[in-house]
Amino acid sequence: MAVTTVQTNNKLIQYVKDINREYVRENLFSPYMGEASNSIIRIRNETKKGGEQINIPLLARLSGAGLSTGTLVGAEEEMNDYGYRVWVDFARNAVRTNKYQQQIDSADVFGEAKPSLSDWGKELQKLEIIQAMMAIPTEAAPVNLASSAGQRVNGILYNLATAGEKNAFAAANADRLVFGATTANYNATWATALDTIDATNDKLNGAAVSLMKFQAKHANPRIRPYMLEDGREFFVLFVGGLPFRDLKIDLKTSNTDGRERNVNTNPIFQDGDLIWDGVIIREIPEIDDYVVTGGLWATALTNTGTVKCHPAFLCGQSAIAMPWGQMAKPTFLKEDDYQFNVGAGVEMCYGVGKVFKKHPKSGSNLKQWGMVTGFYAASAT
Repeated sequence: MAVTTVQTNNKLIQYVKDINREYVRENLFSPYMGEASNSIIRIRNETKKGGEQINIPLLARLSGAGLSTGTLVGAEEEMNDYGYRVWVDFARNAVRTNKYQQQIDSADVFGEAKPSLSDWGKELQKLEIIQAMMAIPTEAAPVNLASSAGQRVNGILYNLATAGEKNAFAAANADRLVFGATTANYNATWATALDTIDATNDKLNGAAVSLMKFQAKHANPRIRPYMLEDGREFFVLFVGGLPFRDLKIDLKTSNTDGRERNVNTNPIFQDGDLIWDGVIIREIPEIDDYVVTGGLWATALTNTGTVKCHPAFLCGQSAIAMPWGQMAKPTFLKEDDYQFNVGAGVEMCYGVGKVFKKHPKSGSNLKQWGMVTGFYAASAT
């Protein structure tokens, strides 16, 4: 008995019309971004009125001994001020199709253009904030400013920094750098300091968080805490997923014994921020992507002992500046060939940079203003 078979062109094909977009994590820096003076990432809107750069005045505290009955004339204290500048640049992206492609499209892929462009913009800003946190301060404009690709991140990108530039940064920021479990690991030669990090003894733990906070409270110029409450000072620590995992393991006993055993609030059971010794620890998983094998900083943050040295950024007020020249707005294709071609895009203009201050008595001593940077071992296994 012959069985009739369906010819290939007549076989039923079911197409799913719903689009499944790749997950793009929301900008986890957002709660700490704002125009208020106590924001960690300071949004500035002055450049919306025009201009390539914005100057942010910084003023260090008065620290002189002063006088009592002695002659004050001629003994006045000099005010220690500095103008920190950030350059802005455009960021644009778009997708394009034509009516024929829309006619044959089974799932309206182009209909997802606007949300996809929105996701792209959020992801770009988040990644560039991370790059700015790791950049080496410089008073020069970004090297690719206003080029075809552009560059919104101010400073010397870490993956492009020379050994000399890293060493100068280390020398100027001795009170704002922590390498592993002890301040004794510090060295003004950057590579030597990274080499002190041990795979076992220099993981991120509660004691390391407390040490970073101690550095922030005793740094000079002072780092203003993110928040004050009843005389207590709070800072925020941004770390990648791997160091965050190690810290969570280290704090497990403390969270078990020191907090209510509520499945809805205890971090043993729930994802979210940790808190230790007045420091809010926020996980930014994308930081790991820069350090793991194949990442932009992977080679430069692997010491001679093959230990991956993951950065952690403990921040107070005004650690990062983010001026906007133009908020994100939709754009559309004009060269439409009698309305046959269609395109949708997004356009924005901003800059992002780690705030730093030059010491008045040194021509090249650039100190990051509101941040202590730590480095810790973390393994993906």
